[in-house]
Amino acid sequence: MAASLDDFAGGKLAALEARALRRRLVETDRREGATATRGGRELISFCCNDYLNLSQHPVVKRAAIEATEKYGAGAGASRLVSGNHPLFAELERRLAAWKEAEDCVVFGSGYMANLGIVPALVGAGDLILADELSHACLMSGAKLSGAEFAIFRHNDLPHLEALLAARRGTANRCLILTDGIFSMDGDAAPVEALAARAAQHDAWLMTDDAHGIGVVGREGRGSSFMGAEKAAVPLQMGTLSKAVGSYGGYLCASRAVCDLIRTRARTLIYSTGLPPASAAAAIAALDFIRDNPEYCRRPVEKAKAFTRALGLAEPESPIVPLILGDAGATLAASAMLETEGFLVTGIRPPTVPAGTARLRFTFTAEHKDEDIARLIALVRERIMSRRAAE
Repeated sequence: MAASLDDFAGGKLAALEARALRRRLVETDRREGATATRGGRELISFCCNDYLNLSQHPVVKRAAIEATEKYGAGAGASRLVSGNHPLFAELERRLAAWKEAEDCVVFGSGYMANLGIVPALVGAGDLILADELSHACLMSGAKLSGAEFAIFRHNDLPHLEALLAARRGTANRCLILTDGIFSMDGDAAPVEALAARAAQHDAWLMTDDAHGIGVVGREGRGSSFMGAEKAAVPLQMGTLSKAVGSYGGYLCASRAVCDLIRTRARTLIYSTGLPPASAAAAIAALDFIRDNPEYCRRPVEKAKAFTRALGLAEPESPIVPLILGDAGATLAASAMLETEGFLVTGIRPPTVPAGTARLRFTFTAEHKDEDIARLIALVRERIMSRRAAE
């Protein structure tokens, strides 16, 4: 029996290897600034989601250390048993205020949040409509819910409207799912327009703002705040592991919704609570984001400088994709950049659609202008010029 299992795994791995789709973990030592060490070499990292470098900030680290010394290394139980340590209330209060919501619920991770939230709100007899490029955990939550599930084309409001017109009338409840900032393309969802469509059809809009909080919108409040007024998004979900520099997920919503989530979300009920250090680090990071709006604008500004120099579309976030198409070519380009001292991981299917393998550049507040200039020269001369000549 064990032999057949190994044969199965080996065959799958060989097939993935043949298509340049096998994945491997590489030990990476991240420290201050925008550097990472791999294989004894220090590299300039342009593939980290720590957009404000707050995971390395001394104030944030000190908050985590002090919380560990005071409350211990772990929560010890699920939040509904005895793992709801005092830092949760403060973190949820800060997040709710930052997102201009009545209440907030914190989860162990963003993935766990979406796996718990969606099935707690909709089920059999309901309808979910999701942007085709929504994060995998939104899709997984939708499939777990048992609701009818349909995909609308990326940021395509007429397609969403057509699906609502055709299907909303036969469903008890309707949930619309989208990333606020799309993790692999870096573009923003038309959140205000989506909220308006949702209201017209008595549907509930849920945005995953993992890559928005801290770096886009008014004062870094995220994708719901990119317009002149806050978009009417009743379900603002996000993570604490990107610009906030810590770990965990959250939902900001009304008190009634948050109370329901605390009562029914299985990934909250049956998981040990977030460690005190993670909660304390997130609180300190949120304070930093609130007090340093100019610093928080740096990642997007640096991304824009990069795209201007290369003639690429202006980004809406710190994420800039360079789509190469072929997985093998993408891995080769990533290896070339690493040889030159830059860490830019190649992104391949199934993370992105087939035929859209890419280099995903992410910019942080601590990237040096001279390093960005050298990266621009390499991309222009060693990647883009060769593609144009092919």
